Amino acid sequence: MANMIPPEMLLDFYREGIFPMAMDDEIRLYDPDPRGVLPLEEFRIPHGTKKTLRDPLWEVRLDTKFEEVMIACANREETWIDECIFQSYVELYRTGHAHSVEIWREGQLAGGLYGVSIGAAFFGESMFHRVGGASKVALCYLVEMMQKGGFSLLDLQWVTPHLATFGARDIPRLEYKCQLKKALESEGKLELQPFPLGS
Repeated sequence: MANMIPPEMLLDFYREGIFPMAMDDEIRLYDPDPRGVLPLEEFRIPHGTKKTLRDPLWEVRLDTKFEEVMIACANREETWIDECIFQSYVELYRTGHAHSVEIWREGQLAGGLYGVSIGAAFFGESMFHRVGGASKVALCYLVEMMQKGGFSLLDLQWVTPHLATFGARDIPRLEYKCQLKKALESEGKLELQPFPLGS
């Protein structure tokens, strides 16, 4: 796996509830307990974010600059996205299983996120922002698409205080594996639509 994780192997990892990260110059597999998820039925938009969403200058795009989103997510002091991870997910994007939600502002990529989609599960990998609020817009738009597209599981891997304000929480590994199994038996579809965010 020095240069790239084969797409089917990578998908198999996710089907088993594990995911890779580059740490200390090697690829390691993780299966956290507890597991961070964002229950779609419990999703909430903080008051300040509602105001951000109403800004008419945001433009949302899906899967138009996947590689640029990954590069931006990796552009930080400490990152688990090395060349192997980058090439692996770019190839997964080419197969239709990896996606990027991109937030544009005045013709520039302002923020976004990327992740993996299998069945009715979406596995969020990373997000970034160059303009304040852009990553929040990306998360809200992702959830909206998932809710309308028949998804049942949004896997966040770990919960941060920031994600907790949107309703994210930890669940035991066993409960996560049950939710994952159910989600893999269904089918979800991410589709770009003009959702009235912030209303």
